[in-house]
Amino acid sequence: MHAAILLHKAGKPVNEENLTNVLTAAGVTADLVRVKALVASLAEVNIDEALKAATTFAPVAAAPAATPAPTAEAKPAGEEKKKKEEEEKKKEEAAIEGLGALFG
Repeated sequence: MHAAILLHKAGKPVNEENLTNVLTAAGVTADLVRVKALVASLAEVNIDEALKAATTFAPVAAAPAATPAPTAEAKPAGEEKKKKEEEEKKKEEAAIEGLGALFG
């Protein structure tokens, strides 16, 4: 995982060859199955967003006060936006969980 982050921060593609090279340079024998699984699981992940999410895990503050319900006109657009955000969040969470399973 650290090798993938290192490659990402260096602007290099996170692929099997680059990950294997980084691991080898660090004196680690690369497990090709795990390398392939990591590359596959990162294919759909926005690494920058995942890093932001990982660094913002903090205790949840009290819920904000209730806001008035949106008007009938604004409601459909707002609901659609919320659904898209929830779907993206679920995808990222699933990807992060998958990454955790690699090293469990």
